[in-house]
This record gives sequence, C-alpha cells and structure tokens, in this order.
Amino acid sequence: MTIISTTALDGWIAEVQEKLSQRTKTQAMFATCIRNTIETTMKRQSDGTAFVITGDIPAMWLRDSAAQARPYLLLASRDPEVEKLLLGIVERQLQFVLHDPYANAFNESPSGQGHQNDLTEMTPWIWERKYEIDSLCYPIQLAYLVWKNTGQTSQFNNTFIAAADAIIKLWIKEQNHEEQSSYRFERSDCPPSDTLTREGKGEPTAPTGMTWSAFRPSDDACQYGYLVPSNMFAVVVLGYLAEIASSVLGDAELQARAEALAAEIDAGIQKHGIVEHREYGKIFAYETDGLGNYNLMDDANVPSLLSLPYLGYCDEDDPIYVNTRRFILSEGNPYFFKGSAAEGIGSPHTPHHYIWHIALAMQGLTAPDQQEKLRLLDLLEQTDAGKGMMHEGFNADRPEEFTREWFSWANMMYCELVLDICDMRVNK
Repeated sequence: MTIISTTALDGWIAEVQEKLSQRTKTQAMFATCIRNTIETTMKRQSDGTAFVITGDIPAMWLRDSAAQARPYLLLASRDPEVEKLLLGIVERQLQFVLHDPYANAFNESPSGQGHQNDLTEMTPWIWERKYEIDSLCYPIQLAYLVWKNTGQTSQFNNTFIAAADAIIKLWIKEQNHEEQSSYRFERSDCPPSDTLTREGKGEPTAPTGMTWSAFRPSDDACQYGYLVPSNMFAVVVLGYLAEIASSVLGDAELQARAEALAAEIDAGIQKHGIVEHREYGKIFAYETDGLGNYNLMDDANVPSLLSLPYLGYCDEDDPIYVNTRRFILSEGNPYFFKGSAAEGIGSPHTPHHYIWHIALAMQGLTAPDQQEKLRLLDLLEQTDAGKGMMHEGFNADRPEEFTREWFSWANMMYCELVLDICDMRVNK
C-alpha cells in the first residue's frame, strides 16, 4: 500500500543513488529497503494517525515503529505528506502509551490478537505487555526529531502532555520497583527469557536512582532490573522533554520534573553502571541490580551500549565509551560472534553464533572513520543471503541461514547507514 506520492520518494532515492554511482548493489538495496517500509508496513488510519507493523508480525511495537520511521525524517522536511505520516505515527504511539504505558506492542484495533494468555493486565488493544523502558523513550524521541527536522510542533498537543506525565510518573514509580510497583508479568510454556521470576515481579533490586525495566529491547527478560543503556536513553529523552517544555510548551513545571528525574537517573548510572574491567579499564555495564551484581555484555537491539553516541548519551571519543566499545566488540562479550563470513554482535534472542544486521549497521553508524563505515556496509550487503534486504540474525559461517526474512527495523538501519555515508543525517 503506497501512502505517499512516489514523486518525492523517487527523487530522494535517485539523489542517494547518484552519490553511490560505484556501488550498484547499494543503489538497488537502498531503493528496495526504503520503499518496502513505507509501502508495506505503514498504514494510515481514519482518525489521521498511522499504524506500523514490524514486517512479519502484524503488531505495532513502540520501539520498532519509531526506528522504522526515523530515516524518513530526511524526506519529511521536503514533502508535507511524509511529515503528515510521521505526525500520525507519533500520535498513534502516544495514544497507545496512554492506553497502557507498560505495554510494548499493540493491535491495529481491539481485536484481542497477540499474547492474551499472559498473566498481566491485558486488554484487546495490547499484543504484548512486556514492560521495556525504551518503549517509552522512542515516542518522545520521534516527536522531538520531527520538530528538529521539520519545525513542526503540532505533535506537542494534549496527548503528548498527558503521555509525558504518565511516562515520568511510571519511571519514578519504577525507581523503587520492589516497594512501589504493581507490574507483574508471567508467560507459561515458554523459554525463561519470555517471563519474569518471583511470580512475575522479576529478580530483586535495590534503589539506585535508575529506573527499573522488566525486559530488554530484544523483548528478552532482564537478568538484572537496571538496564543501563535504556536508562541512558531515558536521560537523553528527558533532556528532549525539558527542551520541549521550555521552548515550545512554556511549561516550567514539566521542564523541572524532566530535568530532576534525568539527574537522578544519570547519577545512578555514574554510581552503579560503571565497572572496572581488568583488561579494558572502566566500562559501562549492560545491567545491574543495586545489590552488587553486574552483567557485562551487549545485545544487538537498540538501545545498546554500542549505540550510545547514536542515541546522544555520549560522544564517540568518550573514554568510558571507547573502553566499552573495545570490550563489546571482542569475545569478552558473550554475544560477540566470529565466523568465516562475518563477525559482530548477536543476541540471546536468536540462536548462538547468529549476528544481527541491526548491530552491524549500528557499528557502522558509530564508527570513527569512513573506511570502517564502508567496511560494515560491505559486510551487510555480503550477508543478505541474496534477498536484497536485511534480516534479524544470520549464521556467522553461513549467512544463508537467518531469522526473519521481512524485518523492517533492520532494513531501515541499513538505510540509515547508507544515508550516513552519503552525509545525509537526521538533525538531533
């Protein structure tokens, strides 16, 4: 279903392709991927909003839909129809947040599809109710980026204000999950990564200033409740929220609330989210619990430790980030895999020895030089299994063995790397 004029899209694709005249496969893959997402996963609704499926799953993840929309911000500044589409996605995301800020994925209508048998507070609108911090970060981020790339501020309406209030309240409540939260989640007949321990409460935590998360952006359960990269993303978007409150809404109270919570979470990260590694020095932990336990790893899904400069938490040359990057791109990271076809970061969400295209694209987007970016772009294109699009995970020895042939988020991360190499970047 094509939902915008092809003229602007065709012109944009041609502009990118002209910059890549020596790379015929890149030209073809970029055109395929950038068309596929907007033509097959985004659907306008009668109320002016837009619903976005992930690809092969007919539900709208708050995280995925924002990531799928992000590259089109570069087109929205020159095409009012694309701007309107992005505004519709933002509005639908915010409506879903108000429906239930603990849910991560939603149905197009109150159809009761999805995981209705999970032991949690489900409704027919909810596909899945795995609470993930990043699911609340992404709608704020997308609303902010629409403003910064188009000048549009109509998205900062009463829905946005109510959703921002709900997000701040939830993050404050989850700073003390043990005593303040009623959120529970259990799923039966599933791998341990799909459910929470202690009758759905999750592993014990002690207050740190950070806010608790049940699940990672992979939809896998957290080993320890304070997911550091997601808390870092929360700090970034609370900064966005403070700027919106100050510059657009003129709401000093909302600005103060956002700034205060960001400071508390960031203080918790600095105190509890950094560890001294015997080989790499000070690095960021992936997870911690405030009780002295740490999980040193990284996952392919974003927010990740690899993605911190991309998200805006720190610069690429930040010393702790540099140390962390060296660690997570080594076999010290239990989910860094080396094979005869590729090496890169995978996830416990997919089989052992499977590398993710999202992680390779992010490695390129955060690479310090153009040659490394081009090397990663080559690797992405060499591991597409001849499909002309990206996948979720693929076997590091045999890329023809992969998960998810239609995975829009991965396609758009590939496109974003192509655009980055062409010096076409989203304003932040």
